[in-house]
Amino acid sequence: MNKKLNKRLLLLMIVILSLLISACSDKGSTNESKKGDESGQNVNETGLPIVDEKIDLTFFANKPAQNEDNDWNDILIWNKYSEDTNINVKWDLQNPDALEEKRNLALGGGDLPDAFFLAQIPNTDLLRYGSQEVFLPLNDLIEKYAPNLTALMDNDPSIRKAITFPDGNIYSMPSLIEEDFLSLRLSARPWINEDWLKELDMEIPETTGEFYEYLKAVKELDPAGGGKTIPYGGTHIQELVQWLSGSFGVMNHGPSNANLDLDPNDNNKVRFYATTDEYRQMLEFIHKLYDEGLIEQSIFSIEWGQFLANASENLYASMIFYDPIELFGDEIGSQYNSVAALEGPQGHQSYNKLSSSVWDPANLVLTSENKNPEATVRWMDHFYSDEGAKLYYMGVEGETFEEKDGKAVYMDHILNPEGDMTFEQAIAKQLTWLGSISGIIKADFFQGGESAPQSMEAAEKIEPFVPDEIWPRFTFTADENKFLQSKGQDIAKYVEEMRDKFISGDADLSTWDEYVETIEKQGLDELMEIYQTAYDRYKES
Repeated sequence: MNKKLNKRLLLLMIVILSLLISACSDKGSTNESKKGDESGQNVNETGLPIVDEKIDLTFFANKPAQNEDNDWNDILIWNKYSEDTNINVKWDLQNPDALEEKRNLALGGGDLPDAFFLAQIPNTDLLRYGSQEVFLPLNDLIEKYAPNLTALMDNDPSIRKAITFPDGNIYSMPSLIEEDFLSLRLSARPWINEDWLKELDMEIPETTGEFYEYLKAVKELDPAGGGKTIPYGGTHIQELVQWLSGSFGVMNHGPSNANLDLDPNDNNKVRFYATTDEYRQMLEFIHKLYDEGLIEQSIFSIEWGQFLANASENLYASMIFYDPIELFGDEIGSQYNSVAALEGPQGHQSYNKLSSSVWDPANLVLTSENKNPEATVRWMDHFYSDEGAKLYYMGVEGETFEEKDGKAVYMDHILNPEGDMTFEQAIAKQLTWLGSISGIIKADFFQGGESAPQSMEAAEKIEPFVPDEIWPRFTFTADENKFLQSKGQDIAKYVEEMRDKFISGDADLSTWDEYVETIEKQGLDELMEIYQTAYDRYKES
């Protein structure tokens, strides 16, 4: 794999990280520890350095595989930030494969760091250890020492809602995507081979019916030859389901809360859409595509490598994926044009496949062992500013980036490293953002495929069809989480299994009533009571 493709795939991989998006917790507590009161005397509320007298902090941190060969305890970004702030972070770095085990040992054994950084702490643990006072409540600390995060929460109230637990407390500082960086929030998006459209004398589809007709026509045309043309391909059937959800009137507030959206007939009521007639109609449509060979038949099991190999052979007439030019090169990638939201048979037309601006609620979590909570909150808050985002994602001017035409761009020794060194390796020698979105990621300081012209144009085309509100994941109480982790997970797993079976034909849609009855027997009424209560809290917070 050449350097250019390696760079593209690397930048792609960091934005599709599966980070656990969750939260929960005890009412707006203001009892900062006495240790913190003492340390606050050494903290400057604005500007740098953060503290006048140097301090050390120990952070337990996830070290993604892309950072395998570097030592965060001696690397440009953290050395520079230590000089600027007078805060020296001692990094206790964990292998991702052992992260959960090591995190649980630290929490269970009482050998606590000052903070957990990008440690993928699930909402159940945030609630559990927050209520036990192992994790510090941050409400007052954020209000006084985190003006950048506070400003972002004031501008986008969903951020505060996403990190405020049922008890009113905030136990973590989040990783965020700039609200207007729509291209990144879209993640993979739909593309269609415009060269083949022209060959068929067809226009870019605007309805589900037109999309179907294109797929049929291109299969018959077989432009790849030898019957190898694949009308629609992707790495997971869920991508297609989520894209078409807006064409059938479901998932109307985004995908963060599985199978849940807002009842279109009652704005105060949530709906379990996976048992609705609209959802069934969507599955019938997708099954029709699959049954007629218009969807890649291996889509339920295809590996990324095979998908990329197919794309490199120019086999796909349409797909849901990342920027084609960035990933497949200009010769193949330039054939594709983006598709927005398709109008469905009942007139629904919205683009609901969009993440919340809250990427991970638990970017930084402070523990009861932290003697300097004020300084630690200020340390993290810097990365919610333009200056901090530039430092984290671009590094130091003159060493990793330079300004060209008013824009920060990586220097040549990173973009085109010498010898066998890859772009990824060049970045990892001086920066640590690979595989770890932290603070806020902004379009101005991100040079991945989502900032490429083709992807930005696609986002502009999709923007008019995006719902006014995308929900983050709701937060739940301890009792609610018990149900969600047992019967709630059973329901979600069953829905996903039956979705795939209905689409593939392994289950006949004539058994729909049995499917609905099974979900009801698994505890749907209780699940909806929990979701409704969580939604009511969300609205009121």
